Amino acid sequence: MTALNDFISAHEPLLRLGCFVGMLIAMAAAEALWPRRPDMGRMRRWPRNAALVVVDTLAVRAVAWALPAFLPVAAAVWAAAQGDQGQGWGLLPLLGLDGWTAFWLSLLLFDLAIYAQHVAVHHIPALWRLHRVHHTDLAIDTTTGVRFHPLEILLSIAIKVGLVLALGAPAAAVVVFEVVLNATSLFNHANLRLPLGLDAVLRRILVTPDMHRVHHSVHRDETDSNFGFNLSVWDRLFGTYRAQPRDGHDAMAIGVGDYRDPQKLRLTDLLVQPFRKS
Repeated sequence: MTALNDFISAHEPLLRLGCFVGMLIAMAAAEALWPRRPDMGRMRRWPRNAALVVVDTLAVRAVAWALPAFLPVAAAVWAAAQGDQGQGWGLLPLLGLDGWTAFWLSLLLFDLAIYAQHVAVHHIPALWRLHRVHHTDLAIDTTTGVRFHPLEILLSIAIKVGLVLALGAPAAAVVVFEVVLNATSLFNHANLRLPLGLDAVLRRILVTPDMHRVHHSVHRDETDSNFGFNLSVWDRLFGTYRAQPRDGHDAMAIGVGDYRDPQKLRLTDLLVQPFRKS
């Protein structure tokens, strides 16, 4: 596990970028071949979503430059070096778990934390104003999976850093989870038509595009369901699972009811939206 931690930590930027770009290209191609719903303004939406990614990246880079420890992997490396004998900082080292047990348990707890965070940003009004930017996309496809307000991105990183320090999670687990989270976000937002039988099997374990599309419905009761990103078990366990949208996948409206005008969903609008009265 030490060798794996060292390798992944040393190559983290390349691993993350390579997996992200590869998954983005794969999902965009799959959407073109097997679309679930007709194209709805892709030429307008994609540049806006991409521009938001650029702003998010610049914001993270700026904060990381000012606070080098403000990244989950950096926090994991720091936590591992703490203690009188270098035994590490956090709950998992305290429990004396072996490396692989700590690795898999970290992945599971990270996924639960992302579910809990997602529930929180829907139910705490100040956080919903940030997260609402993600939901104002008028269609849902793989680029929606990277459409987030920069302040929500920074908040999410801060939560992950806190969790990493509390757990003392291995750096390898942190990087693997970040890669998986990015990949599954691109997958479960994809405008992808899976065979119904395959979808039924996959969603027993994983969040599928059809399952997550319900979460982007204009109906608030449907928006407040299917919060999982990776594992579908959390929604089933905590009673937030909804199998299908009431209007059907082909007819359902996507977005937020008060934000339906495409002319008011430009990049500048998205950046200031959380601070406007609604």
